[in-house]
Amino acid sequence: MIAAILESGRPERLYTGLSLLVSAAAEGRPARGLVSFGALGPLLDDAPPADDRFSRSLHELRETARELEDCRLWACAAAVELTGASAEAVDARLDGVMSTPRFLREVEGAQLVVV
Repeated sequence: MIAAILESGRPERLYTGLSLLVSAAAEGRPARGLVSFGALGPLLDDAPPADDRFSRSLHELRETARELEDCRLWACAAAVELTGASAEAVDARLDGVMSTPRFLREVEGAQLVVV
């Protein structure tokens, strides 16, 4: 299993982290991600403007992650609470909410990266 804590809101770093998870899951390796403070806003955004190719690509990668059977992305519980993120947006775009301690227990023994 590979696990990532997605913290950065920088599109390039976020794309890299998501790409790592999606690539692993596409090859049959379980992939888990915890979306924390910096990454939460960009990953909850609606579809980007048609002329923003990079944001559109990031949005498509997020959707691919949702479609893969063994790829899961959860919003960090503290990030959701402290940023006031919409529960509807979390439910629509991620696999729910999870605390960091629980996430770490869930991925125990996994290769863990932070981006």
